[in-house]
This record gives sequence, C-alpha cells and structure tokens, in this order.
Amino acid sequence: MRELDVVGQVIGGQVGQIKIREKQDRQIELGDLLVSKDGNGNTIILQVFDLTYGSQIPDNTREMMSGLNLENARHNTDIFEPNLRNYVIAHVKALVRVDSESDTTTTPKILPSFFGKVTQITKEDLGFLSGQDDSFFVGRIRSGSKIVDVPVWLPSRKIFSHHILIPATTGRGKSNLVKTILWHILDSNNVVGALVLDPHDEYWGRTDNGLCNHQQANENLVYYTPNSPPAGANFLTINLAAIKPDHFNGIIEFTDPQEQALRTFYKVFRRDWIDAIIEEREHPDLSEFAKKTRFILKRKFKLALGVDVDGEGNIVCHNKVFDTGTKGTQTIAHILRDIEDGKVVVVDTSQLSDAAELLIGSIIASEILERYQQYKARGELNDKPIATIVIEEAPRVLGEDVIKDPAGSDNIFSKIAKEGRKFQVGLTAITQLSSVIPKTILANINTKIILGNEMRPERAAVIASASQDLSDDDRNIASLDKGEAIISSIFVPFALPIKIPLFDDIVNDVKRDKKVYRTKMY
Repeated sequence: MRELDVVGQVIGGQVGQIKIREKQDRQIELGDLLVSKDGNGNTIILQVFDLTYGSQIPDNTREMMSGLNLENARHNTDIFEPNLRNYVIAHVKALVRVDSESDTTTTPKILPSFFGKVTQITKEDLGFLSGQDDSFFVGRIRSGSKIVDVPVWLPSRKIFSHHILIPATTGRGKSNLVKTILWHILDSNNVVGALVLDPHDEYWGRTDNGLCNHQQANENLVYYTPNSPPAGANFLTINLAAIKPDHFNGIIEFTDPQEQALRTFYKVFRRDWIDAIIEEREHPDLSEFAKKTRFILKRKFKLALGVDVDGEGNIVCHNKVFDTGTKGTQTIAHILRDIEDGKVVVVDTSQLSDAAELLIGSIIASEILERYQQYKARGELNDKPIATIVIEEAPRVLGEDVIKDPAGSDNIFSKIAKEGRKFQVGLTAITQLSSVIPKTILANINTKIILGNEMRPERAAVIASASQDLSDDDRNIASLDKGEAIISSIFVPFALPIKIPLFDDIVNDVKRDKKVYRTKMY
C-alpha cells in the first residue's frame, strides 16, 4: 500500500459504525467506497454514511478562539500543529468482504484492523463484479461523486422476474434510467419481453432520441400509438370485445350493485356486453337492477373508454383507440406474441385517460399471466422469455387506496407483484410515492434502483423494504444527484452505488460509430 493512496486510518467505533480519521491532505466524501486489507490480504469494502469534525482542542477553547478571530483580528489565534489537532472523522459501515484467493464475497463479521490504513476503492478491488450471460447494463460504480471504471451488469432473468422498483422525485433521472434499461434489453438476445405503458410518449423516440435508434429496433421493438403512427409503427386499436369485467379491478371503482350488474351484462351479452351497457339494452335478467345503477355504469364506461352513441345510434370512440366493429380484434394477440418473442412493446397512452391506459395494461397483463401459468402447467415455462410490465406512477394500481384487500388479488398488477415470479412475469414499477404502496407489495419487489429523494417518508419506505440494510443511508439517498442511484437487490453482493449514463450519450455513440456498438462498454 503506497502512502500516497491512503486517505485515512481506523481509530475506533463498532460493527456498523466504524470511525476513520481523514488524512489531512485527502478529502473523503459522503458515500465514498473505501478499502481496508486484513493480515491475509482479504479486502473489506467500506462505505461512508456520515462525516463529522474531530479536534483535540476542547469545545470552549475553540469557541473562545473563534470569538477572538471574528471580533478582534489583531489577536494571533493560529493553532499549534493544526493538521494534527483538527481533522475530519468519517463514519463508515462494512459492506462486503472479498476473499483474496477465490474472489468470493461474504458478509463481514469482523472489524477492520485497528489503526489500519484505508484507501479509496479502485477498479482492481471490484473484480468480482463481472458481467454474466443474459445480463443488462445499468451504469458504472460510483464512489461518492467519483466514477470507478467498473460497469454494473444485472442478471436479466432473475432481476425482471422478481420485479423492479424505481423510486425518485421528479427530475432525478427516472425516465433516463428506464430508457437505458430498455435499450440494453433490446440487445439481450430476447431474454426479456416488455410491455411499456408510455403516458408521455417519450420512449420510442418520436421527436427526440429514443429506442427506435437502436440497431435491433426493426427486429425487437414494436410501437403502438393512436396518434399518426410513423413508418414501421402500428395504430393502437383495441376491440371492446377483448375487455372482461375483471380487467376493471382496481382501475374503476364500482359499488356492489354496479359490480353485480356489469357481471350480469357480461353473462348475458358476452362479447357485446359493453355495447349493451352503452346502448342501454334490456333483458329479463337485468330487471332486478335499478335504471339508475345501469345509467351510472353507462356514464363510467363512457368516461373511461371515451365512447358514446352518435345521432344514428352507433357507438363511436372519441380517442379512436377502442372499436366495436371489426377493427382491433387481433391487437392483443399480436402484442402477446411479440412479448413472448422477447420484444419490447411500447404502447403510447399519452392521449388516453388514466383509466383507459390502465385498462389496456390490465388486459394485456392478465392475458400474459394466464398464458404463462398454462406454460408452467405444461412444463414449457423455461423456454419462454421473462415478461415484464413497465408502469409509471405505480401507486395508481398498487397504492393502499386501490388495493382493497392487501391479502388478496384486487387487480392484476398486485397479483403479479405477489405471484408473478413463479410464472416468470414481473413488474417494473416507477414511482415518486413509495410510502403509499403496501409493505406486502414492497417486500415482494426484490430489486430497487433508488434515485435521489428529498422527502423523508419516501426514503423511509424504501429503506425499510430494501434487500440490504440501508438504515444508515438516509443522508446518502437524500444527497443523490441526477443520474446517481443505489441498487439494492437480493442478486447483488451489496447495495451498489452507481452512476447511470445519459441516454442521449448512448444513442449518439452508436450514431457516430455503429461498428463498435457490440463491444463498446458505455
């Protein structure tokens, strides 16, 4: 160990709260990754979670010296040997122990050597973070605000089947992160098929850089939009006959009489049940329901689906997404086929109401889960790619107020969160408000890519449900800048601090030199 590399020395503390005195001419940051070596050459990786001042001069003496310095500059208040008497103490915790011979990692159960020297982490210290087959890239290791040239690759099949949560406040880079993840899914040999509900029409790349710039976009990217589809895209049209009563669970709230009435409509009219509600059709089985109940159902469906009856008695759709005729009968089947082929399917829902967007997601998610359950029963599941549903503002379908019975399966999204991993179906949930998602749901999401958040209740919810102990990382999370994140997952050896690349830089690199894309590490 060269003396120039030393940034501090262990001076005390306890397990989980080790104290390191900072070397005078060095600067340790909040979130820094430090390294301590034991007598056998094994590495203990430490992380800074707090910084405090230390001094050999008593508090009252320092207060008096400060007063003299501030109020009467003629007095000489220089401190004898200031570099020895005043210093910074870094409070650190041990993250992982790396065996020097096998490069295997274990949870540290011993303290680093007392008075042992510590150094800043280097690329060589992280050799155990090697990428595997069928992995996707998320960024590079970050030590404080410094980038370590070590790419972070996560195992696709494990990560996506066990769900991902991306919590952050506005402006911290959630969309940039999701684009980066989806970009590398497109290049992952069809291991993951994704349904992306895009409420801002930002992922495909209609006006800015997007997934359409990927070299495999023609083969692995599918885009549906109701708004003048560009070349190679599809018009989003879904036939009303594809909708079933269960698809509305957790999306539109119905009273018990309304719930019974709509299920009776479905039982009587089957594929035309929504047409029958909008057209106010009569049937003996419906006589027990009050006209007011049926009228309220009609109003709710008109608002949610954007449908109405014109002057000639025909059902029309104002947003042109839903159709009662022959259009859109195969849309759901085609989307399911593409997801099963390991493609990324982006559905532009920017022109739709929240209810219509979530209804489309509910229809597709329900069909995906049902199909994958059948594949498992037939022993064919391992031959299928992982399916993930990417949904923004996740509390709309996973919030406490939406899930009536946390122990049950009130809607398809909560059902997937609880049971989907058994059938290789996962959620990629994006949210600003983790605190409104039930603990049972958060506990089932085994990977959390945590970006910056100033709100303490939201940090507390994420910390409480993290796969690693992040109880000392509240300040770290609050201080994360745009593009900085912490990955907490059962599939990583410790909570990984990363820097996420700027998506525009990834696309521009490919545009400049497409030949090196396959081998270039971003």
